[in-house]
Amino acid sequence: MKLQRKNRRALTLGALAVSGALALTACGSDETGNTGSGKETNAANIKCDDAKGQLAASGSSAQKNAIDAWTKAYAQACQGVQVQYNPTGSGAGITAFLQGQTAFAGSDSALKPDEIEKSKKICKGSQAIDLPMVGGPIAVGYNVPGVDNLVLDAKTLADIFNDKIKTWDDPAIKKLNPDAKLPNTKVQAFHRSDESGTTDNFTKYLKGAAPDAWPHEPGKTWEAKGGQSANGSAGVSSQVKQTAGAISYFELSYADGIKTVDLKTDAKEPVKATVDNASKAIAEAKVTGKGNDIALDLNYKPTAEGAYPITLVTYEIVCEKGNKPETLATTKSFLNYIASEDGQAVLKENDYAPIPNEIITKVREIAANLS
Repeated sequence: MKLQRKNRRALTLGALAVSGALALTACGSDETGNTGSGKETNAANIKCDDAKGQLAASGSSAQKNAIDAWTKAYAQACQGVQVQYNPTGSGAGITAFLQGQTAFAGSDSALKPDEIEKSKKICKGSQAIDLPMVGGPIAVGYNVPGVDNLVLDAKTLADIFNDKIKTWDDPAIKKLNPDAKLPNTKVQAFHRSDESGTTDNFTKYLKGAAPDAWPHEPGKTWEAKGGQSANGSAGVSSQVKQTAGAISYFELSYADGIKTVDLKTDAKEPVKATVDNASKAIAEAKVTGKGNDIALDLNYKPTAEGAYPITLVTYEIVCEKGNKPETLATTKSFLNYIASEDGQAVLKENDYAPIPNEIITKVREIAANLS
């Protein structure tokens, strides 16, 4: 999939400044391998160690484009090792991990207390932990013929996705877009059919920024009535591309060829969905995990001027201790790679954001000591 090549600046995270971009490579990278992002990687820096065989993982479709680049580079460096990542959605990925089917899971939401408790059955003598690896904005993409620029606010978005606004020439949309030629086209709102951390973060934004207009509880499962559904980020973005009047939410890396909404916030000007703008919002996140669990609490009503408030962080969920012996070496090798400077840097090329140095340094320490 071709990805947009604009707005490729690093995000900051957890009230911490990004202090250095990190690049997507593979188990030992130099500037010799191609990740598929159009950039060369340093394959010599990827440490394969005792990695071997196949490594199964699944979960977040939000990070699929990053995973694709990572696994391609890793395979080039670590011959004979296969990392097989299935973008089933965050909920399904966590379920598979807790059932012992995969070595790690990708999730756009941190583990809940009951999931951490369940993980103790899989992580012998330990528990699962959240390791943040990817950051980025959740774009709201639309397909309204004749409308090249569209501004919406949290309340209007909530009414659209809550099936209260039926056509694109609705007075609420007109008020926000006085100069646009809005058609009487039916609104076709698409949401995720699978359990999704992207849905969780999107509904947290709606609930946090427009609580009176969004009565539903945030979560991985879509609760609002009406609308249509599609599987995965690729599924909803594809529906927007091919359906007149469509609107949906997905990671910026899936917005190739799709117009995205500018959000009206408390800032003076509407805010565009860019990595740089999302960084201003993610900078206000707080670390809430305990010990080596680096779960983050994102702020969906940021105060910084120009901050884009619909953001997510994708975690790799893995056992701190008690990992399966047959996949431990490969799990550590791969996670060490994607947390490395090389492994993080290409994120920007794919409209994702590297995790800031202060946090990723801790992630590297934890990944290196998995057992």
